Amino acid sequence: MSDWTVTQSPLPRRRPRALSPLREHLRDTFWFAPTAAMVGVFVVWLVAQELDAALVRSLQDDGDYGTVAELLRFADDAKTVVSAVGSAMMTFIGVVFSISLVAVQMASGQFTPRVVRLFVRSRITKATFAVFLATFVLTLLVLTSYDSTPDPRVTTSVPLVQSVLTLVMVALSLLLFVMYVNATLRLMRVSHVIARIAAESFRVAALMPAPADAEGVPAPADGGRVPGLGPVTAWVAHDGQAGVLRDVHIARLVRVARKHGVVLRLVPRIGDFLVPGTPVLAVHGGQAPPRRVLRYALSVGVERTFHQDLGLGLRQLSDIALRALSSAVNDPTTAVQALDRIVQILAALSRRPLDAAVHRDRRGAVRLVQPVPGWTELVDLGFAEVRACAVGSPQVTRRMLAGLDDLLLLAPPERREPLRRHRELLRQAVERVAPTPADRAFALSPDRQGIG
Repeated sequence: MSDWTVTQSPLPRRRPRALSPLREHLRDTFWFAPTAAMVGVFVVWLVAQELDAALVRSLQDDGDYGTVAELLRFADDAKTVVSAVGSAMMTFIGVVFSISLVAVQMASGQFTPRVVRLFVRSRITKATFAVFLATFVLTLLVLTSYDSTPDPRVTTSVPLVQSVLTLVMVALSLLLFVMYVNATLRLMRVSHVIARIAAESFRVAALMPAPADAEGVPAPADGGRVPGLGPVTAWVAHDGQAGVLRDVHIARLVRVARKHGVVLRLVPRIGDFLVPGTPVLAVHGGQAPPRRVLRYALSVGVERTFHQDLGLGLRQLSDIALRALSSAVNDPTTAVQALDRIVQILAALSRRPLDAAVHRDRRGAVRLVQPVPGWTELVDLGFAEVRACAVGSPQVTRRMLAGLDDLLLLAPPERREPLRRHRELLRQAVERVAPTPADRAFALSPDRQGIG
């Protein structure tokens, strides 16, 4: 049974959304949320200012100048609080920014530099900075609303609603600060970082479409004929900047292929490094669409992202395990925790269709074939480097053997060969390194906890 005839999957599948690349790119930036918050608080301040002016006008029209005078006295008292909040918020922002830098530096040094992306994408971090900056901007705007005229008959505005809004923003800032410190401390713990990486990997796998039949078999690496698609009739070369292929706009490519009556096949995999002039799309069944309609369909950046990259999670977990096994760190327990998640990811993918993802239009016709890592490649990515560095640590070898045994039970027969290969290579490596038969027997005893 081939990969393309296996349809059983433990993961839910969702249809890719048209704006998903834009949404993912905004999540990878740190400027969008604070900027949107400052723009939003400016709009809210305009509404609050108009409400304050309407309240004063209503009281003056009714001749209730005593109430206006009381509001002026309240506003004078509140002005002191607003001024103190404005002065303190910048100090507060500096403290939070310093905590973030220290946390990012510690995490990148302890785990891998690629986990910095978790801090950048952290919603609570962005929300905290956004609310802090919005509160600071609001205090400045409120201070400009105070009327210098103390006469209740001629005053035009008493920032009552604005002052209450400022106090609400201060309370929200304090709440978010507590949540931010808690979230930052969690992200500095290896178990939570590894769990976040695994969760991102499952999200990518859930977005992968699974074909209903064997149509659209994996694309060959040599660019030749693809069974079921016919010969290549045209090529589309990359004419942008050099960089890593971050993701592709699936909905746009499907629409273009349907409009021109062709099938598009993505040549590089997500995560490959592209240089200008290399082929990125193979066209089957017609002429290549104009370049202008393919503009912005492929996103190239400086680093890989989780959005459509199935192998990035295993890459990061492998990096964490390798760093933990280095002589400078010597932390085999962290390597075992990384292996736990590697086995979990591979177990979830053991019966998934791999090698290529087929995207269809609304009528069910294949319009886009996207290459993804195959089962053997994923197994090698998860185990090869860790296995080479784990032979001197019985805790890690025992956990790896237990994981390989579990995967041998879960994987279908046609996918067991790479698992057996890694198990045999690990056994041979341990026998070469272990000094005595007792040490070899101990290191080759499967244990899901390593050494209990």
